Amino acid sequence: MTLLTHALSDGLALPAIGFGTYPLKGYAARDAVADAIDAGYRLIDTAYNYENEAGVGAGVRASGVPRDELVLQSKLPGRYHRHDDAVRAVQESLLRAGLDHWDLYLIHWPNPGHGLYAEAFAALLSLRDAGLVRSVGVSNFLPEHLDSLQRVTGELPSVNQVELHPRFAQAEQRAADAARGVVTQSWSPLGRGSTVLEDPAVVGIAQEHGLTPGQVVLRWHVQLGAVPLPKSSSADRRRENLAALDGDGLSDEEMAAISALTRPDGRIADQDPAVYTEL
Repeated sequence: MTLLTHALSDGLALPAIGFGTYPLKGYAARDAVADAIDAGYRLIDTAYNYENEAGVGAGVRASGVPRDELVLQSKLPGRYHRHDDAVRAVQESLLRAGLDHWDLYLIHWPNPGHGLYAEAFAALLSLRDAGLVRSVGVSNFLPEHLDSLQRVTGELPSVNQVELHPRFAQAEQRAADAARGVVTQSWSPLGRGSTVLEDPAVVGIAQEHGLTPGQVVLRWHVQLGAVPLPKSSSADRRRENLAALDGDGLSDEEMAAISALTRPDGRIADQDPAVYTEL
């Protein structure tokens, strides 16, 4: 299978769908990552705070797929936003995973109450220049946070990973990212714990196309231009999710019907980046 890709602002080719690894740990993480790569995934997402970077690295090595065919990304925790702390955290992250570089490294949350995210971004840029990180992104950043990064450092991130699913479609955030040349990634793309996969609109579209409701939602993400990161402990489900990219696309009317399921209070856990703190 040849995956569609997005060309990031710095030239990195980002696959149009990735494999999310939270909350897998230990041998389960290793085996799931190896199987996901065998199934055809080429983008693997993890984070320092997931405590599974070692398992992800082991899965990469077990897969037998050349390292340069994969895009591996991790995230910096909030407690390490100071410049020197960020540098050491990324070094530790690489050692845990057994890698010599990350393809993409994100700031996990802006933690605006602490006011250090621009310092963390500058540290990641220095690591990019040193060859330890190929591309620098962020996660859960609002438009004002992106603009602050540009004012302070003169650069914008290549990627912004945000909560995005039909119950929280984030049209304004996606438009703000696109206007700045930032690719949007989707965490919890299937609306973890919500009823979106049982919604009559989604079920009806799935039946019309011969797809599962999950495949319909993932195709909705891809056609929006976002990069979904579905996670699953099931090998069959991993392959099913990846197959969402096959076949005919959704119509404009079907896309609009799914987007119409969004609501202002659609966040899964009320984690508003304007006030939320993650350490």
